[in-house]
Amino acid sequence: MLLAIQNTMLAKAYKIYSRPFELNIVGVRANSTVPNSFDDTVIVFYKNNSGDWQYHKFPATTDPGTFWLRNLMNPQGTAIVKQGQYIGSHGIGIHRGKYQALTQKRPLTVIRDYDRDAVLDFNNGKEQTGIFGINIHRASVNGTTKFVEKHSAGCQVFANIDDFNLFMQLAQRHKQLYGNDFTYTLIDERALVREAKKN
Repeated sequence: MLLAIQNTMLAKAYKIYSRPFELNIVGVRANSTVPNSFDDTVIVFYKNNSGDWQYHKFPATTDPGTFWLRNLMNPQGTAIVKQGQYIGSHGIGIHRGKYQALTQKRPLTVIRDYDRDAVLDFNNGKEQTGIFGINIHRASVNGTTKFVEKHSAGCQVFANIDDFNLFMQLAQRHKQLYGNDFTYTLIDERALVREAKKN
């Protein structure tokens, strides 16, 4: 899977970081328009001191939950992050005044889903680029969360607390070595499948 992700990134001319413990954070959006489940994946990969690639695969959502699709936080629609690579988009900060997470610090592009039908609309919404508080954080404070619901209004959210804690440990090490800049890349599962078939 890691090779398919790297090849997909190279095909799109995305940057891959290769200094020891410098994180590549990649969201893989599942080929589904059904919201409210943690059916996406966050892949974190990096090189160790020996120059070998290490990677972790975490269940997550890259999409908003049903609650915010039906109850718009923004009158123009609920934010769905558009696929792409966002250089230096995040840094370690405090999510909603509660706990450390990766918080948005530079612009991302989102698609506004405004029709309140609780079906994810990746193509027909209005695009906006800016700082919207699209953070990378956890769902519940313990265990594994089954349904997204209010946990995401467009944020990228880990289903499992232990996965998130490991992610933040890796992020702290990255910050100590390279500063508080993290790049987030979002790709589509279908692109990954195409690359995997080539190899």
